[in-house]
Amino acid sequence: MAFSLGELAERLSARLVGEAGVRIERVASLEAAGGADLAFAMSPRYREALARSRAGAFILSEDLLASSPAPALVVANPHLAFARAAELLHPRPVTEQGIHPSAVVHPEADIAAGVYIGPLCHVDARVRLDEGVRLGPGCHIGPDVRIGAGTELVARVTVLHAVRIGARCLIHPGVVIGSDGFGLANDRGRWVRVPQLGTVLIGDDVDIGANTTIDRGALEDTVIEDGVKLDNLIQVAHNVFIGAHSAVAGCAGIAGSSRIGRHCMLAGGVGLAGHLELADGVQVTGMSMVTRSIHQKGVYSAGTPLDTNRNWQRNAARFKQLDRMARRIAELERRLGLSDNEED
Repeated sequence: MAFSLGELAERLSARLVGEAGVRIERVASLEAAGGADLAFAMSPRYREALARSRAGAFILSEDLLASSPAPALVVANPHLAFARAAELLHPRPVTEQGIHPSAVVHPEADIAAGVYIGPLCHVDARVRLDEGVRLGPGCHIGPDVRIGAGTELVARVTVLHAVRIGARCLIHPGVVIGSDGFGLANDRGRWVRVPQLGTVLIGDDVDIGANTTIDRGALEDTVIEDGVKLDNLIQVAHNVFIGAHSAVAGCAGIAGSSRIGRHCMLAGGVGLAGHLELADGVQVTGMSMVTRSIHQKGVYSAGTPLDTNRNWQRNAARFKQLDRMARRIAELERRLGLSDNEED
């Protein structure tokens, strides 16, 4: 889909510098862009690549405008504007409406206008699919599920009984929503499964990446609020709460009954122990293990940085000596009459 640069400036609320009639067909990187492409640069470290780029136009912040070799759309947040331009220039393909002949839809299901149910889907009793819902190939929708208007399940998504999903969500292949949480009671060395009686409540505008799993609550519900973005291969355990507009990167694991505030960010591989709470605005860096609640917004890290194997082994051996060393230092300070507040 093509737009003139003037049309894009209007759609993106950008200040146009240069010829409004330039025709833009695609978005591309600075390095790969050609004359019909739109590229973006968001920091001064891209200044040289910007000057060399052969793109037809750029999305830039004001401080990079002098380095632009072509017309530009000037905005405060180039990354955000580029994302919106990409949506305009590369709209998601629209599949046909209706129900594929190979799909199985229970007669008690309530299917609104404009819904698409693809090949080999199964839709159970008392399901409600609101207007414009799209189920890609192989999706299973269990009984009493409700899915809001405009939500798309791309392919092979499993949504189990009584789950609620809001409007305009995008759920990628392999996602499982509403499976039993890991609830077990010990009977003299043998595990007894605890019935999981809650469900999963997902708000509007939520994205869920491929092969992510969200367990249903044990007694209360697992809750994912509006605007949450989950990457691929994330485990969300039973009774977890994730506040609005938080983002979680791939391979994170969130244990049961953890509560994550609004506008939080968990980087890749982060692990949260169960029954803890993160305040609004907390950011946790990659591969960190969170074992206690965090009550103040900010950036938090854990873990041992990468080192050569020889140094890592030497330091790992010393970790076991830290308590003894601390006690010896405290005893030396006591003998010297030093307090904890005194400095060298």
